[in-house]
Amino acid sequence: MADYSFGGTDEENAELKKLNAEVLEDSDSFENWEKLVRAAESLEGGLNRNSSPQSIVATREIYDRFLAKFPLLFGYWKKYADLEFSIAGTEAAELVYERGVASITNSVDLWTNYCSFKVETSHDPDVIRELFERGAACVGLDFLAHPFWDKYLEFEERVEAQEKIFAILDRVVHIPMHQYARYFERYRHLAQHRPLTELLPADMLSQFRADVENEGPATVQAGGQQIKAEKGELEIEREMRTRIDNFHLEIFSRTQTETTKRWTYESEIKRPYFHVTDLDESQLVNWRKYLDFEEVEGDYSRTQFLYERCLVTCAYYDEFWLRYARWMLAQPTKEEEVRHIYQRASMLYAPISRPAVRLQYAYFEEMCDGVELAKDIHHAILVNLPGHIETIVSLANLSRRHGGLEAAIEVYKAQIESPQCDHYAKAALCAEWARLLWRIKGSVDEARKVFQQNAHWYLDSRPFWISYLFFELEQPTSAETEAVQYKRIKQVHDDIRRKSQLPPLTIKDLSHYYMVYLLERGTKGAAKEYMTLDREINGPFSVQTTMKQKLSEDGQEATTQRRMMMENGHPGVEVDEAAIRRGENPYTKYYQQQGEQQLPSDTQVCPPTCFNNCMIDINTFVSLNHYVSRDQ
Repeated sequence: MADYSFGGTDEENAELKKLNAEVLEDSDSFENWEKLVRAAESLEGGLNRNSSPQSIVATREIYDRFLAKFPLLFGYWKKYADLEFSIAGTEAAELVYERGVASITNSVDLWTNYCSFKVETSHDPDVIRELFERGAACVGLDFLAHPFWDKYLEFEERVEAQEKIFAILDRVVHIPMHQYARYFERYRHLAQHRPLTELLPADMLSQFRADVENEGPATVQAGGQQIKAEKGELEIEREMRTRIDNFHLEIFSRTQTETTKRWTYESEIKRPYFHVTDLDESQLVNWRKYLDFEEVEGDYSRTQFLYERCLVTCAYYDEFWLRYARWMLAQPTKEEEVRHIYQRASMLYAPISRPAVRLQYAYFEEMCDGVELAKDIHHAILVNLPGHIETIVSLANLSRRHGGLEAAIEVYKAQIESPQCDHYAKAALCAEWARLLWRIKGSVDEARKVFQQNAHWYLDSRPFWISYLFFELEQPTSAETEAVQYKRIKQVHDDIRRKSQLPPLTIKDLSHYYMVYLLERGTKGAAKEYMTLDREINGPFSVQTTMKQKLSEDGQEATTQRRMMMENGHPGVEVDEAAIRRGENPYTKYYQQQGEQQLPSDTQVCPPTCFNNCMIDINTFVSLNHYVSRDQ
């Protein structure tokens, strides 16, 4: 990349290299990408047919990378198409537009621009009309689709196709949209001058005519006699037009009602386009309610279209992709559509750091008998997220469902032995392995063996010790076996309190579960053990024997007791003045023992030369810290 030239002057080339390096360093930064694109656009004072091949190639490559990363930015697709038109002409620009409408199919602005471009560059009305029809299928139902429909009507006016204009309006007046009334007024005006055959379908027109004719001839008074006057063709047509106009007014009323119902939600949409910044919670709530509304209305086309609109604005929110896929799966014979939804979400929008959508996609493929593909999806996640516990457990369960218990155990063993899997993930996987043996195989002894053999490796793992204790607590017992099980549970609890390196609050919580066990299932001596534990766990620090032993360097309670007497209360942290002079943080070990967040790694105490200038001396400073620690 160092030898690569972007074209332009030396200054422009250097600037592009710098900006490109920033993009490579942080490819998720939209601001960096914008700077790079703007710099590429301004090469050589703006690209045209006479620009250097280097600059043209570099700018195209930057646009391609940018729009592959952010394909929903309709404005940049238009800018790219305009750029290609100025460089290579109509066909190149059309290719960009086609890529754009394939990436963001429901963009009213992009389709309107594309059709406008086609109108100006093509002389074949049928080709232009075909493009407009494609656009109408993609964006015609949009609440703000009036710019597109206006452009379509403008084109038909240009070619003087009055029958086409009326046909377009006949479609639009049924669509709830922002400017529905304007279209209806024009439609109603044109209807007065169009043949009856264009106003209604043939079957409805026949029904209207039959109704008019069945009313019988009108009676007129002639002298002293009443004469029945047969209706002529003009009279029949006049009455039919009156009835048809009333029918059209009913259509208007229905459209008005539907528009009003949707306006409640449409008026709350503040950002109908894609952007990388987060949406306000109120916006997300509005989209949820709007989708609820359309789903209850029950119109498949409108509901699907709203989901597609929502997923432009909310492209980075997994919940809407999952909701869309679940809704689509509930529709008959829509498996391929569901697959397409999962693929779009997984490949373009849902980050690999949030694998929920990909896991759901794997379950879908498993449902469709694509077991190997489902496994491949799991493995692809683990390539990018090695040691991801949820994915590994999901893969193990998938393997068990289709390969038996041993296949699942092999997944756990392979991951535990993998150097890419970190210590904490291995501890959790070990607990899951034991759980599998217990719950699925039904072998309590094998599960207990896994816990016992691995306990010394994972002394600081919450999932491991929580699973171990609850495993023993949940074993069924009888009067004959309770004593044996009590010893096992007590041993696990003792290991948690004395050997584990868990935070004190976690130890306290787990001890409370053990204390409940003593009261509910303990024997005669349970009350004594309960009260001892209650003192140790819930009492003041001065009577917490086990904790004082763990805090001392030599494991003796007396050591901590001496410090308490010397330091007037809570021992806090032992201060090594030599370590302080070396710039080491004396509080790190204390925070680790308390299970609290450590001070930042770059936090240091005052160097020796600084204490002479402080308002308090070192001994007062340490004493104050002890009181702070005790309050915490």
